Amino acid sequence: MTTVAPRSTTPATGIRPSVLARAGLSTCLAVNAAVVGYFFVQAGFASNALIVLGRLAGLYGALLMAFQLLLVARLPWLDRRIGMDRLTSWHRWTGFGVLWLLLAHVVFIVLGYADPAGLDPVDQLVHLAETVEGVLRAVVALALILVVGAVSARFARRRLAYETWHFIHLYTYLAVVLAFTHQVAAGTTFAASSLATAYWYVLWGGALGAVCAGRVVLPLWRNWRHRLVVTAVVPESDQVVSVHMTGRRLDLLPARAGQFFLWRFLTRDRWWQANPYSLSAAPDGRTLRLTAKASGDGSAALRGLRPGTRVFAEGPYGAFTTLHRTRPDAVLIAGGVGVTPIRALLEELEGHAVVLYRVTADRDAVLHDELRGLALSRGAALHVITGPARPDRLAPAELTRLVPDIADRDVYVCGPPAMTRAVLRSLRELGVPGPQIHFERFSLAG
Repeated sequence: MTTVAPRSTTPATGIRPSVLARAGLSTCLAVNAAVVGYFFVQAGFASNALIVLGRLAGLYGALLMAFQLLLVARLPWLDRRIGMDRLTSWHRWTGFGVLWLLLAHVVFIVLGYADPAGLDPVDQLVHLAETVEGVLRAVVALALILVVGAVSARFARRRLAYETWHFIHLYTYLAVVLAFTHQVAAGTTFAASSLATAYWYVLWGGALGAVCAGRVVLPLWRNWRHRLVVTAVVPESDQVVSVHMTGRRLDLLPARAGQFFLWRFLTRDRWWQANPYSLSAAPDGRTLRLTAKASGDGSAALRGLRPGTRVFAEGPYGAFTTLHRTRPDAVLIAGGVGVTPIRALLEELEGHAVVLYRVTADRDAVLHDELRGLALSRGAALHVITGPARPDRLAPAELTRLVPDIADRDVYVCGPPAMTRAVLRSLRELGVPGPQIHFERFSLAG
């Protein structure tokens, strides 16, 4: 452990970036919900209460569907302030809201028309699909959403490879297009006034435009601009490897320590596979570096990369950065290969830092020499904590012993899920305020 006199800095004051972003999203959704309600009332009510409820459920289902697209558009302003993991989680739960609202839309509409017509619900649905323009498209859209919802449930998601899940999930975009064309053809509120029609066109156009800009145009532009290539592949241990890259004008790439990219290495057998890896060194405007453990096929294949291999990188993503500092000093808690963004953060952080690195044995302390050198140069304290998982060496009493003023510091946590959950529990027990705790799940699709 090395400790010298700390350097004092003062984090930015004012509204926290995450609070501002969440307030903006909430306000956007609330305003649009009010506008949809206004247009619904303006269009007038049907005589059948079930049809009224069905139309209202359909409108708010459509609004939530557009909001869902915004959440996963990977817009840099939102991602840096909230983080891809939280946005993806909100997208998932919003998706279940969309599913239930659209089911309610179909059930209420069908029952509302079936009762006076004297038909059973199935016959009524078939009749509507055959006679009303756009209804068949809506049925297909609902079927696609049901399939996507089923494979997104936790029990199914855990059994599918990411690429399989992602391919199925892409059918959501077809469902969105079909739902919108249904709304154009059969939507009473949509056609109630020219202002309502313009509103829905702008809403859907904006949502789809955000997805196109954030997930297609921006990644293509950045990769064309920077043209990343592998310069070296360096084994850090038996199971861990670092990949060094360079490119053009990297000083213009808005990456920060603690962020991650979705990396595609353009080899014959791996160009189609994207893997999320954090930067393991703070960006210096000339090079980028990732460090990964060979825990899966994608990670293991990194060892076989050759210098000169082209790289397609989507990002940077993540809110695990110094942008969210609230206190002058910090604690950085890493577990295993989760040390990679922690090491990058230590390079960028100002103020006094304490680094707690939890590993099973000394040989597992990846990048230890670099951490020790950074700690010496930046006046930080470094504790490498070794031993089996039990007893918990990051329990509240241990954290207090190692960092007595932990409640007055920002705390960054990155490690295996079980360790992260245990540390978060300890921090809550110690009364560390929520805004001072920073963590992120570096994974695809939650």
